[in-house]
Amino acid sequence: MNTAVGKSVTRNDALEKVTGQLKYPGDLNMPGQLHAVVFWSERPHARISVDVSAAESTPGVVAVLTGRDVPRNEFGLIFTDQPVFSFDIVRSVGDPIAMVIADSVATASRARDKIHISYEDLPVVSDPREAMKPAAPLIHEAKGTNVLKSYRIRKGDVEKGFSDADAIVEGNYFTPLTEHVFMQPEAGLAYIDEEGRVVVHSAGQWAHDDRHQIAHALDLPEDLIRVIYTPVGGAFGGREDISVQLMLALAVWKLQRPVKIVWSREDSIRGHHKRHPFYIYHKVGATKDGKITAMQVEMVADCGAYASSSTAVLANAVLLSTGPYEVPNVSVDGHVVYTNNLRTGAMRGFGAPQAIFAAELQMSRLAEKLGMDPARLRLKNALVEGSLLATNTVAPAGVGIRQTLLEATEAGGWSDQGRTRPPAQRANARTGVGLASGWKNVGYSFGFPEQASCVVDLHGADQIERVVIKIGASEVGQGLNTILAQIAAETLGVPYAAVEMHELDTSVVPNAGSASASRHVFMSGNAVKGACERALRLWEKGDRPVTMTYQYIPPKTTPFDPETGECYPNFSYGYATQIAEVEVDLETGEVALTRVVAAHDTGKTINPEATEGQVEGGVVMAQGWALLEDFIQKDGYIKTRRLSEYLIPTSVDVPDRIESSLVEVADPLGPFGARGIGEMTMMLLAPAILDAIHDATGVWFERIPVRAEDVLLALRQANPQR
Repeated sequence: MNTAVGKSVTRNDALEKVTGQLKYPGDLNMPGQLHAVVFWSERPHARISVDVSAAESTPGVVAVLTGRDVPRNEFGLIFTDQPVFSFDIVRSVGDPIAMVIADSVATASRARDKIHISYEDLPVVSDPREAMKPAAPLIHEAKGTNVLKSYRIRKGDVEKGFSDADAIVEGNYFTPLTEHVFMQPEAGLAYIDEEGRVVVHSAGQWAHDDRHQIAHALDLPEDLIRVIYTPVGGAFGGREDISVQLMLALAVWKLQRPVKIVWSREDSIRGHHKRHPFYIYHKVGATKDGKITAMQVEMVADCGAYASSSTAVLANAVLLSTGPYEVPNVSVDGHVVYTNNLRTGAMRGFGAPQAIFAAELQMSRLAEKLGMDPARLRLKNALVEGSLLATNTVAPAGVGIRQTLLEATEAGGWSDQGRTRPPAQRANARTGVGLASGWKNVGYSFGFPEQASCVVDLHGADQIERVVIKIGASEVGQGLNTILAQIAAETLGVPYAAVEMHELDTSVVPNAGSASASRHVFMSGNAVKGACERALRLWEKGDRPVTMTYQYIPPKTTPFDPETGECYPNFSYGYATQIAEVEVDLETGEVALTRVVAAHDTGKTINPEATEGQVEGGVVMAQGWALLEDFIQKDGYIKTRRLSEYLIPTSVDVPDRIESSLVEVADPLGPFGARGIGEMTMMLLAPAILDAIHDATGVWFERIPVRAEDVLLALRQANPQR
């Protein structure tokens, strides 16, 4: 009986949100709470001496905490290379130095202004390519190098592959630092509960890992730490790193009183990581009939001052840099490098957008050089079932890239002769159409331990009347709780309204991993489905009520071989193709994105309306990345300090038409065949837009954002007579 899967049911958090009943992190309060503010470094690299005496003596101040107050002053998502508070050296202007805790925000802010720091400036390195050089100043002296990690892939004979090519295209590409711009800045409340545990009530992407990192820094057993998440309006990877949680935990453990913190937007911009800037050299060769013979890729990513998830981001970028194509000869080298910039880490796509930006522009340029339709070139080389990846392992079953290409080009009006341009709607304007395809892992990669656990409770007398799902899967605005409730309802054959999702509280719900890698529909969906199937069997035997725990573990992945890169990197991938139509004003250089066609392989669409919303949100985010967003740092200092200095798309900029085509090539491992698509929705549009700009103007761009002034200058250089 189909009760829920495949239906556009109402989100189970909609009523609370539209009525204002839902409490976001900044809404949390307790009687007698204290308030905290952070003092940040004013220099990108310096030895420091900290004097907080004047702040401590301010009336109303309860404490000023520094790195000397932290039992283990270190944390990090993969490497513990970042101090909770810097107290001897700062490595970026994103380093927190102290936290003032007082009876009000105003008092804490006044006291913060009295903190005195003596700086002994050290050499600053802000370009990762310069930081790689042997004589470059070291960001972390103990490491002996600024290169955090390097990966390589070697497959076949690249030199022979290029010698066999009839056409070769080379390009040097750049993608910038990017701010997440989620709706609420970081906030939270901490207190000691009735069992003496440190409780941090906040929001993030992986509560159980937050608990682990807090316990490590405070040198406490994990069972003394309790993390509760409340929903939040967006994360996009920016909440995967811990932020206010550690500060709150330290404060409440020291003071044994409730403490609240709400970062300002300026704090947020400074305090959380960003998308990695990438410098990419890409070379591709093909025969005259369009078969790719070789690819060579070299990429350097800016890590910023601390590692965050940079090594995993780089690994993904290296793997995905050849695009969703079967390439017989491959050479890829990738490096992620420390600098004195803000740290970089997870952001929607996790290395895929940067890699695909270069790979897809190369495919479009190769098609032009061969005189071949760009869709036909991609179809000729697209992965199919049984294809051998660059890592010399077979692609997991459920390869849907060709289906998305065919669906997108048909929906986009591609004719037998190739792309068809729409007529211009403005005088002195030209239109263009661009195409990009891509792939992205679903789930953790390269041997990282992967699992999701769920507890399901069934209640009722003669029939199941109430279902409670307990799972540590973070709801960050993406509608995950609705999807998991639909999977539970479908599995149990009960109405969707009968399913309740328990609050994410690490003292109650089991670990389901992070809200990242487009993994929760697949991983947590399988955990929910498995728990419900087993609970149902007990129910049918007469057990009342039923509680069942189930852990889903997918096929194991393996890390890169250090020399060849050979590995089984992922157990599942998502595939997509997007078409962009633009209109370019030849007098101003303004680029208007007028239409987007997006074909995404969902495996099985659990909730069509929610999935289309994911596509539309990803499209607009990618539009900003391609045409507007430009986060500027200079010599380690932030020039983009607030949202008024960082342009993002508004409702005026959104394309008139965003058309979603949801392709269903079932993933044999996914729940009801489903796979994740959350990140895939934003990783293709930038190269499609630049391809469309070229189609309209004849000008290729190799970096983003492409602003109106960039287009106008390029047009004038191409045609000085205009």
